[in-house]
Order: sequence, then structure tokens, then C-alpha cells
Amino acid sequence: MNILKILGKTCGFFGYVIQYACVTHCTFEYLGDFVMCSGPSMEPTLESNNILLTEHVTPRLYRLQRGDIVIAKNPTNPKQNICKRVVGLPGDKVKGYFPRRSHIVPRGHVWLEGDNSGNSSDSRIYGPVPLGLIRSRVIYRVWPLDKFASLQEH
Repeated sequence: MNILKILGKTCGFFGYVIQYACVTHCTFEYLGDFVMCSGPSMEPTLESNNILLTEHVTPRLYRLQRGDIVIAKNPTNPKQNICKRVVGLPGDKVKGYFPRRSHIVPRGHVWLEGDNSGNSSDSRIYGPVPLGLIRSRVIYRVWPLDKFASLQEH
């Protein structure tokens, strides 16, 4: 009888752990999460080791706007995430590096550039980025605490 009570409490505990794990997973997968920024491409706006709070809803609803900072899969290396600013939306005319000519951003794509243009691999090199590669939109810099700030322009 005592064994059944312990077994029941143990199963109940693991049930709660599984429920909370599912809620946490869904929150981080569909609503938002925390991302650590690395590399110099977004300086001075963002620096390496800044921790950012991001949301996943805006990119999924295709509601990105010029000026948004986003986290995306790197088009040339899908195992790596990049942090860039949306500079062009579908239909916008933008300038690339190679070849040095104007491009029209096609439907279903955005043009991403780093704020540190001299030290950023971005759409000027690899072209427009499919919206499907955009993972999230940055809302706040939460670390370091002394630089806590909203990163939304609108």
C-alpha cells in the first residue's frame, strides 16, 4: 500500500515536469526566446555577448518592417544564426556589393544588412533572404543590465 502511494506521487510529479517542459518548449518555439549575439556586424547597436529577448509571432505573420532587427538562419550556412537589420522589403530597390548594382527585393524575401557595414556579411553579398529563414524579431537587449533597452524602432 505504501509503495502504491509513493509510485502515485512520483508519477504525479513527473506528470507536472512533463507539462511544464511542454509549456516551456511551446513558449520558446512559438512565442519568443533569448538569444546571445556574437560578432561585430551589428556594432555599435549590439555588441558580442549581448543577450536579446526576441519574439517569433511577427515573422510568422509576415509583418516585418524596415528597421526591425531579426535573427535568421545564415543563407550560406544554415547551422549558423545571424543577427541583422531589415533594410528592404519585397518590391524595394536596394544596392548590393557583387555585382555592384541595384536589386529589387523579390516577393517572399527581405534584404538584411548589419549596422557595421564595413564588417558585415549580409544581403549585399548573398542577396535577398527568404522570409522562411527569419526565426525571430529582436524586442529588447536584456544583458548587460546597464544597457537594457528596447530595440524596436516603431
